[in-house]
Amino acid sequence: MPTTTDRTNDFALKIATVNGTGSASANGLLMQAIFRMGIPVSGKNVFPSNIQGLPTWYEIRVNHRGHVARTPRFDLVVAMNNATYERDIRELQPGGYVLYDSSWPLPTSLVRDDVTLLGMPLAQMCVDAFRDGRERLLMKNIAYLGALTALLDVDISVVDTLLEEQYGAKKALLESNHRALRMGREYALKHFDCPLPLRLEAMPRSDDWILIDGNTAAAMGCLFAGATVGAWYPITPSTSLMDAFRGLCARYRRDPVTGKNRYLVLQAEDELAAAGMVLGASWAGARAFTPTSGPGISLMSEFIGLGYYAEIPGVFFDVQRTGPSTGMPTRTQQGDLLLTAYASHGDTKHIVLYPADPGECFTMAVQAFDLAERFQTPVFVLSDLDIGMNDWVCRCFHWDDAYRPDRGKVLGPEQIEKMQAFYRYLDADGDGIAARTYPGVHPKGAYFTRGSGHTKLGTYTEDAAEYQEVMERLARKIASAAEAVPAPIVERRPGASFGVVSIGSCDGAVREALDLLAERGIVADYLRVRGFPFHPSVEEFLLAHDVVYVVEMNRDAQLRSLLALETDMPKTRMRSIRSWGGVPLSADVVVEGILESLVEVHA
Repeated sequence: MPTTTDRTNDFALKIATVNGTGSASANGLLMQAIFRMGIPVSGKNVFPSNIQGLPTWYEIRVNHRGHVARTPRFDLVVAMNNATYERDIRELQPGGYVLYDSSWPLPTSLVRDDVTLLGMPLAQMCVDAFRDGRERLLMKNIAYLGALTALLDVDISVVDTLLEEQYGAKKALLESNHRALRMGREYALKHFDCPLPLRLEAMPRSDDWILIDGNTAAAMGCLFAGATVGAWYPITPSTSLMDAFRGLCARYRRDPVTGKNRYLVLQAEDELAAAGMVLGASWAGARAFTPTSGPGISLMSEFIGLGYYAEIPGVFFDVQRTGPSTGMPTRTQQGDLLLTAYASHGDTKHIVLYPADPGECFTMAVQAFDLAERFQTPVFVLSDLDIGMNDWVCRCFHWDDAYRPDRGKVLGPEQIEKMQAFYRYLDADGDGIAARTYPGVHPKGAYFTRGSGHTKLGTYTEDAAEYQEVMERLARKIASAAEAVPAPIVERRPGASFGVVSIGSCDGAVREALDLLAERGIVADYLRVRGFPFHPSVEEFLLAHDVVYVVEMNRDAQLRSLLALETDMPKTRMRSIRSWGGVPLSADVVVEGILESLVEVHA
């Protein structure tokens, strides 16, 4: 039997099942139990875009040092889908373990001498223990969870508590889950050496950490920012953001006395209509937003251009997925960097925020509304499927009750009354931002909201000079936002010989890669971009290095292109490291990319 060195709180496992069989509940319970034991953990759900029948995987990484990026190396596979046995067993590291359903024999061609097979007749056990066909299918997942509690030394009392929290009001279901859990656990304790060298050990747990996904965090940010209008057309992977917002509003934006809602959530007929609803509500003074993904941004482009030119605020959450076209809707990517920076036809440029985790989804949601109203323009929050739909361990969100929304230059009735005349697109302060009014506040504050050629006084024009004057002001306005967007995170390391630049959810993998490289004596400075237009310190970092590696998740090196377009850094001094197959970035990709490049340079 192969032997494995002790890997306490430092291993990865993959659970391979069939979509639609109810495995998500069991996998989530395992993830939450590890988290409640105080152990740093991350979970990645790799699932198909159809409703039922295709393979799905849930990947859990446990790492006591806090590295949470995806790893392609697995120490344990729970193989519940015979259609993927070959692939799942092949991806195991030498010395790893396979827990599989031995109700049917495992083909001898799949047996590896360097891994340990743990056969458990799960299907037959559930047939014997439960009568209902659906119940047998669902409880098979809880039975393998029970086996994992023994194999990995999971605190069974924590799992019991989670089951009580989830099914406490449904006594029959709770009893079935407890029975299946104990059945699987007792079988593993009787037939296997438990625990495995891949085991869990509780760590000091701080109450300052939570387990949350990015879409829920963004929805909370919208609530705290004062958003009252949400319009959207359902699209993976952003729909759960609006679902979460609607649930939060039902709890916190309903008048306790009258029972009336103080919010409006609208499902539009398409993405273009949703964008129009957001702009209409924002124009009227509400804080409004829409969640979507790349295909939705493409369809919204006409209204995005209107928002830019007519200077109407609005917040657009783009939870990126793999494109182009329909692409792979349930896989992650960073393919919309250029799209959101310059969305719509003609000369446009937009404010974009790039969260790296759910914590920043929360804070940047609030910042996005403030920036949209301060600069009177559409603002994008560019998340991705990995951040949006996967569970992340984050610091608790902290809120300053002294916060007041930045509504920007909005004239009230007293200010308007004192004016001789109000001109909507006149920049009176020289900062590129014209004052606006809310409709119905004062007759003198009325104006035409023009998406066609207009002068600084708001009148129609097709005169070149008058058109250019307004467009140049808009360019100055957006350029000035570089100082207002979140500044990049910059880490200088003594002895660094080059720089690394990244964005969004790449952060965890890049940080881990830099630690691994440092162990080899290869030291690099690091910058994570958090906003566009780029903060001045982005260009300063680039120009301070002879070579910068740009790490991103798309085929065409969009971040590198954006940096080349918007800074004076020569493109020849920026080298691309890209991962774009639809799975979250791993540290291996970054390490191998940098090492290969260094070898080429010194060859």
